[in-house]
This record gives sequence, C-alpha cells and structure tokens, in this order.
Amino acid sequence: MSSEAPGRPFTPFPLAPPTLADVYAARRTLAGYLAPTPLVRFPGLCRALGCEAYLKLENLQPIGAFKVRGGLYLMSRLTPAEREAGVITASTGNHGQSVAYAAHAHGVRAVVAVPRGANALKVEAMRGLGAEVIQIGRDFDEAREWAEAEARTKGYRYVHPANEPDLIAGVGTISLEILEALPQVEAILVPVGGGSGLAGHAVVAKALKPTVRLIGVQAERAPAVTLSWRARRVIETPEADTFAEGLQTRVPFLLTLGLILAHADEMVLVSETEMRQAMLLLLETTRQVAEGAGAAPVAAALRLREQLAGKTVCLILSGSNIPLDALRRLLRDGEG
Repeated sequence: MSSEAPGRPFTPFPLAPPTLADVYAARRTLAGYLAPTPLVRFPGLCRALGCEAYLKLENLQPIGAFKVRGGLYLMSRLTPAEREAGVITASTGNHGQSVAYAAHAHGVRAVVAVPRGANALKVEAMRGLGAEVIQIGRDFDEAREWAEAEARTKGYRYVHPANEPDLIAGVGTISLEILEALPQVEAILVPVGGGSGLAGHAVVAKALKPTVRLIGVQAERAPAVTLSWRARRVIETPEADTFAEGLQTRVPFLLTLGLILAHADEMVLVSETEMRQAMLLLLETTRQVAEGAGAAPVAAALRLREQLAGKTVCLILSGSNIPLDALRRLLRDGEG
C-alpha cells in the first residue's frame, strides 16, 4: 500500500499574490468607503479565555462581514470592458453580499449563485442591493461551478471567492489596522472558508511582525484547508456539512492555500457544539452577535486555552449574519 499522502501535489496559482504595497494601495481606496472597525478588549471575554483577548469587530461593516473590503477594492479595479459586461460570482452569503454591495456602489450588474438552502438573510440582503441571485447546487462548490460556466458562456467577469489578488489585498487591510492599533499582538485567530482572510494576514502581519502567530480555524465538518495544510498537499473533502456556512468549503483554492501553506503557524478544527457555545459566550460577555464562522476563533481560543494563556490575542469576528429564527433557536436550546 502506498505511503504517499492523500490528495494531489500543491501547484502554485498562476497569478502572483498581493504584496504589502498592494494592501496599502487598497487601504487608500477603501478610505473613501469604509471606516476602520473597532478593536475592543472585553474583560468578561478575557476572563473566559484566560488571555488578553481583543475582538476585531468586522460584524460592524455595512454588510455585517469583513468581505466587503475585498469586494469594494476589486470592483474599483475593474476595466471599463469588465464593468460593461457585469460580474458573476458564487457564495454561501457574505462574499456574495460583498460583490453585490460593491457592484451597487460602482454601478455594475452583479449575478450571484448561491446553493439551494442558502442563508435567507444573506440572500435577501444581496437582492436588496440589486444583485440577481440564482439558487443552484447542493453546496457552495456546485454553485461555483455553475457560475464559472455562466461566465464562460455569457461573458461576465467572473469574481472567484478566493483566487483574486485584489480581494486578498482588500481584506488584508484588516491586518494593517490590527498591527497599528495593537502592536503587541502575539496571535491572530482567523476563520477559514475560502481562506482570503487568513491569506490577507499572511501578506501583512507576517511582513510587519514575523513573530505573530497566525492560527486558522475551520469546522471539523469542513476541514479541507486544514487537511491540506497538514499534508502539504491539496485535499478535497466529499462534504462540507457545517451549519457555519462561511466555512462550507470542500475544495481548497490555490492562491489562498499557497499563502496559508507558507505562513500559517497552526490550523485548528472546532466542532459544531463548540461554535454554538462560542456564539453564546460572545453574546454573554461582549453583547456581540456572531454567525458560526464569526464565532469560530473564540471556539478555537477555548480549545487552545493553555497555549494562549496570558498572551495578547486578536480574534476576528468576521460576520454577524445569522437569521432571527436561528438566533432564537440558539438562545432557546443552544442550536443555531
């Protein structure tokens, strides 16, 4: 029997990743649209986690999620021909909201493919921003494959949810804000779906402060990037069956995976129960609403309590787009 690791060898993505200079350029562009988000120390959360915990409140962005940074910067960089053709993308919700928001801001037509059963709150938000939303496929990756085919046949500018240097440069501005506001930070915990968030920190934080630990967090039931990081190969999973739709990726993406392989110090898997408990802990100690992906870093910090004890830690609260019925279930019986 072969001892070779499963999956396929990693081959670098053909486009170069963004540089630190690209992230600074993105910040200059985004200054006309977005204010820096708060970075807040909540004493109750610090006590619960046993560390100096700071939350980066990306849930306060206009779409309730960090991805708006990448969408706005990418849309600002489209050519006139691309603007005329319109854009198409696929998403479980927050990336689609980002593209819809940015397209609305720039007067560009947007089509977003989402899987059947996608978060209704996010779907309605995309439609409210003027995007055409197509519900297709059993999961994100099937919706993505449909969107890629539509782009080829109809001439749209396809916006990949991760293999886009401008998206990574845009979300990398989070890392600039953290390092400037909290230069003593020792670890940054980041939820990972497609990986643009962690890739942004790989570009920025590791350049400005190489000693900072970058810790990615995935769901146990959607572990493709974590498995790939451990094996140093590209590993796809047959399912991504987690309630945290922001983490529902079963196929790693090469551009972000390359940065994660090169710069992530650790990848942590958390359970469905741990994410729900973290959502409740955030409500109790910080009064902040988090969707499953947004709470995943807190779940990981609880799991890594001994390792992080006494350290200055930044937790990315990446989004808060949880439907009211799911929030009611969470409050009633701990089920999101």
